This record gives sequence, structure tokens and C-alpha cells, in this order.
Amino acid sequence: MSCDEKVDCGRRRLIVATATVGGVAGVAAAVPFLASFAPSERAKSAGAPVEADISKLAPGQMMTVEWRGKPVWIIHRTKEMLDGMAKLGDKLVDPNSERHQQPDYAKNEHRSIKPEYMVAIGICTHLGCSPSDKFKTGAESGVDADWPGGFLCPCHGSTFDLAGRVYKNKPAPDNLEVPPHKYLSDARIVIGEDTKGA
Repeated sequence: MSCDEKVDCGRRRLIVATATVGGVAGVAAAVPFLASFAPSERAKSAGAPVEADISKLAPGQMMTVEWRGKPVWIIHRTKEMLDGMAKLGDKLVDPNSERHQQPDYAKNEHRSIKPEYMVAIGICTHLGCSPSDKFKTGAESGVDADWPGGFLCPCHGSTFDLAGRVYKNKPAPDNLEVPPHKYLSDARIVIGEDTKGA
């Protein structure tokens, strides 16, 4: 319909302009509203799940993400790391992960869902210090001539293997805690949530 068919063109333009301004205002109001559904930094520190991209984590590398104000280590373990862990049973306090520092699905020698990935809270179970990674083996590690790789707490000398299991005769009483977690894909992991909704 054109303006010469007895339609007020000024009125049509006003309606279109009003609808456009109303639509823009509606979108402008909706964006902050929808953004409010994302967890805030305060909610994340209180325990909201945290998603991590592990696609670029090469074998032998570790990354750290923060969950509930704590460092969570994710290590992509090599075959050599896994083979070395298998020989440590008699040197560890809880080699089969029977104590309650991990969800049931991580009660295995690897303390993980997927053997090649370790997920653990990087806080010593003795007095809460953060252990240092000592992935180099033997004397090169600076720990011990037969050191197979793992973690050393600088505060009081507790040592942990590459699954976060504590060695015997050390101040730390328990293994490092494994947080609830699940894999969204081979490239993404969620810390603080598992398939059972924990």
C-alpha cells in the first residue's frame, strides 16, 4: 500500500519508529537481565562450578583453575607418569584411595575418571600449604635420587605422587582432595559438578 491510497504516511512512519525504539529498548533491558543468570565472581568463589578448556594441555603439562577460592590442578599425565605411579603402592598411606578424599568414581589407583588426567585440589592436607610440582624424576628433581615425580610441600616436606596420594611417614595425613568433576567433552571439564549433581 502506498501513501497515495488514502493512508497517512506520517502516521505509518511514527508507528514504525515507535516499534523500532521499543524493540531496541527491549533488547537493551534484556541483555543485563540475561547476563544476571551467569554466576557472579562471588558465586563462583562460593562454589559455583567452573569450566576448564583442556584441549591445549599437552601430555606432561599441568594447568591450574580456581574453584571455591582454591587451586585445582589438572595434569595431562604421560604413559611414563602412569607407569611410575603403578610401582608406588607400598610407599603410600592410601594407595587404593579408600579414604574419603575423592568421589566414588575416583576411588582407583589413578584417582580419576580418565587415567591420563589428574584433577586435584592443590592444598596440602597437613596445614593447608600449596605443594610445588616436582615432575622431574631422580636426582634432577631435587627431592630424592629415586623420585618418580609428583609434588613436594615446601612447608613441612610432605610428598605426593602424580595422583595426589601421600607418601608414608610424612606430616600430611591424607591424599590431596579430588573435587567433584565431569567431562563435557574430550576438551572441556567442569569442576564442582559431577554426573550425580554433587
